[in-house]
Amino acid sequence: MKKGIFFSLIAFILLFSSFAVAQQSEITKELKKLNAYNEHLEHRLNRIQKMVDDIIWFQRIGDVAFIDKVYIAGPPKWKEENPTAQGAGNPVKFWTYVFIPKDINFNKKYPLIVFPHGGVHSNFTTYYTHIIRELMYQKYVVVASEYRGSTGYGEEHYKKIDYGGREIEDVDAGRRYMINNYSFVDSNRVGIIGWSHGGLITLMDIFKHPKHYKVAYAGVPVSDLIARMGYKDQSYRNLYEAPYHIGQSACDNVEEYRRRSPAWNAEKLQTPLLIHTNTNDADVNVLEVEHLIQALKAAGKKFQYKIFKNVPGGHSFNRMDRKQARVIRVGIYKFLAKYLNPPKPIRTLKQINTAAYLFGRK
Repeated sequence: MKKGIFFSLIAFILLFSSFAVAQQSEITKELKKLNAYNEHLEHRLNRIQKMVDDIIWFQRIGDVAFIDKVYIAGPPKWKEENPTAQGAGNPVKFWTYVFIPKDINFNKKYPLIVFPHGGVHSNFTTYYTHIIRELMYQKYVVVASEYRGSTGYGEEHYKKIDYGGREIEDVDAGRRYMINNYSFVDSNRVGIIGWSHGGLITLMDIFKHPKHYKVAYAGVPVSDLIARMGYKDQSYRNLYEAPYHIGQSACDNVEEYRRRSPAWNAEKLQTPLLIHTNTNDADVNVLEVEHLIQALKAAGKKFQYKIFKNVPGGHSFNRMDRKQARVIRVGIYKFLAKYLNPPKPIRTLKQINTAAYLFGRK
């Protein structure tokens, strides 16, 4: 009798275990479906957010700028899922913002600022409202490409990301579009500015296309992806290790991460350059930018830089609306003006206040 109970118990345990495994398998499948649904939902919500932000652009700078959004193209994807499929090898298409000062003379020539946005996956948002107003005041024409990997344009565009790769050509394609299509853009007065990931793109663009740009500004630029992978957590590394992106870790393919890092390409600098970083930056650790600065010095390059000490705002310290941030931006504009000669350069805090915040404007 006891043996019968024992074997019955064993049978029950095995049956329950089998049921539990089957249930676990079903739960895993449902979780995968739910994660996929959430990912698709996130991309749809990003599209809505992008559309709303586009409307805000017109509300916040429409008084000083003509705003357009044009559809242009860069090189093909660097990694095709199926190289022999129909459409493989076609140029990558993307939207690009154009900002033109309203009070310019279209029979004259004006300098162009190429302005890549930051973020591993992000887009050009009204976060930059006051900076665009400051550039419009100086009579700069501005182009800002939503290069491959940008958010707000669906999952397909998101997964075309090529950080430090062909996104560089997307941004330069914006410069080329402006020169080819707007007669009032001076091809001999083109500058490029960017912060964070946009700073990396700025650096890599002037390294690869030194003759295209008269001057460059890189704020808190991502500078060394190898070091960056070391101090970021795995969730951040996954953005690079995704199969549609690099697909490998820095440990598995250090040369690929080196190829995409400004600090490891410093010997290519030929363009006048200003770099800013901040010691309390919690996003781009100052050690990355210090490596870039050391590499440029070791290569015997002439450039300007400043390492700010614990300025409030951290990663955003000189993009904010604080007085100290505006003072720092005045310095940036003075540096750009030496090479681009804008019609109405900002040289004082009073001017920047008038340009961006309407202080003293009649």
